[in-house]
Amino acid sequence: MTRRSFVATLVLGLALVASPALADGLAITGSGIRTKAVGPFSVNVYEIHHFIKDKPAKSKQAVIEADTDKQFALYFKRDVEAKKIKDAFREAFQKNHYADGGKIEQFVNAAGPDKDDIKEWEKGKPPSITIKYNAGAKATTITTAKGSATIQGADFMKGVWSIWFGVIDQPSLGDLLISKL
Repeated sequence: MTRRSFVATLVLGLALVASPALADGLAITGSGIRTKAVGPFSVNVYEIHHFIKDKPAKSKQAVIEADTDKQFALYFKRDVEAKKIKDAFREAFQKNHYADGGKIEQFVNAAGPDKDDIKEWEKGKPPSITIKYNAGAKATTITTAKGSATIQGADFMKGVWSIWFGVIDQPSLGDLLISKL
C-alpha cells in the first residue's frame, strides 16, 4: 500500500467513524441543529439525525409519506423542561393538522412528568429522544430516559414526520434532514 492510498484509507475511515452510526441498518438522510430564538439570540436546542430504510424521492413530502422503517435521533444540547418539549410537540402536531388527541398524549407523555427535564446528552449514552417507525407493525415508538410509548397507525407516523418535514418554524432543518437523499 502506498503512502497516498494509506492516507486516503485513513481519512475515509475517520470520516466513517465521525459520521452518525447507521441506526438498525437504516441509511442516514441528513442531520441538523434545532434552534430556538430567545430575544435577539438563537440557542441550540438539539442535534437531530434522520435515518430511513428505503430511500424515497428527495422531497420532504416523500419522506413523510414513505411507509418504510425510519428513525429520528435527538441529542439535546441543554437541559429542557419536559413540559416545554411536550408543548412544542403538541403545537407542531396542531400546525400540521394532526388532531388525534389520544395518540398525541401517549406520545408526549413519554417525555415524563412536566416538572422533569430532558437532560443534556452525554457522550456515550443513547440519544435523548429516539423516534422509530416500524413499517411492518405500522407503529411509531418514542423512547426517552423517562419512558417510552408505541402508537399504532401509519397516520400517526405521518403526523410525527410532519413535525420536521411539514410546517415548521425552521424550514431549513427539514432541508438538512434530507440533504443526503
